Amino acid sequence: MSWRQTKAAPFFVGYLNAVPKPLVVFLSVFAVCFTSGLGLAALALSSTQNDPGNGGFQWGNRFEQTGILELRPYPVFRVPADGDTPARTYMLAGQGKRGVFDQAEANRAETVSLRGVPVSRGDLTMIQVGKIDAAAEDAPGFTPSIPVPLGRWKLTGEICDGKCYAGAMRPGRGLAHKACADLCLTGGIPPVFVSSGPVEGRNFFLMADREGNLLGDELDPLLALYIEVEGEIEQLDDLMVFKADLTTARVLK
Repeated sequence: MSWRQTKAAPFFVGYLNAVPKPLVVFLSVFAVCFTSGLGLAALALSSTQNDPGNGGFQWGNRFEQTGILELRPYPVFRVPADGDTPARTYMLAGQGKRGVFDQAEANRAETVSLRGVPVSRGDLTMIQVGKIDAAAEDAPGFTPSIPVPLGRWKLTGEICDGKCYAGAMRPGRGLAHKACADLCLTGGIPPVFVSSGPVEGRNFFLMADREGNLLGDELDPLLALYIEVEGEIEQLDDLMVFKADLTTARVLK
């Protein structure tokens, strides 16, 4: 290579203020292409992810009602019908990754005033409990309805923790959420089965074992996976309870 050819080639020297024009053009084109490539890659990656949905905390719609606390087998709050508004049963959660078993045991089957924040996604609503007080002396009592059996069903779907799936985390499902769901369920957050097909118009089910008791470590291998499982379903006001027979569970994918 001749001296003249070496001199003509663009070369950047750090202590000089000027950048050769050919290098300016190259770097400008490279920067535009690289930035555009990153944007396209991000768009392609995001398009493969599940829609997180519109769930979330309803901070502008604070919850305060009088009703009865029950364990079925997780804490639920049962509110009587009011005029044209039918009776409702709400799943409950505490602050963070904790349930409300202590409060429910202390006030079990009693009429109380419960305050909290709804966490809602579609027709799934869970109340993050803020405070539970004794009901006012003039508060009307009521007798909650008994569960309505809907028979044995085979459902396909995913086991999630109800609070995160309702909107505390987004999307709150899938393998990326498995570790968080495990912590939430260990802390007492109610497990929810998210079904791919509805039963009586509902796709969300509070889970129990086949005897209607609490679920434990047997859930761990099935969390965040698409599974098929059989069990009995009961309707508790507007809430569905799925008594899952986990011996029938199988992973579909």
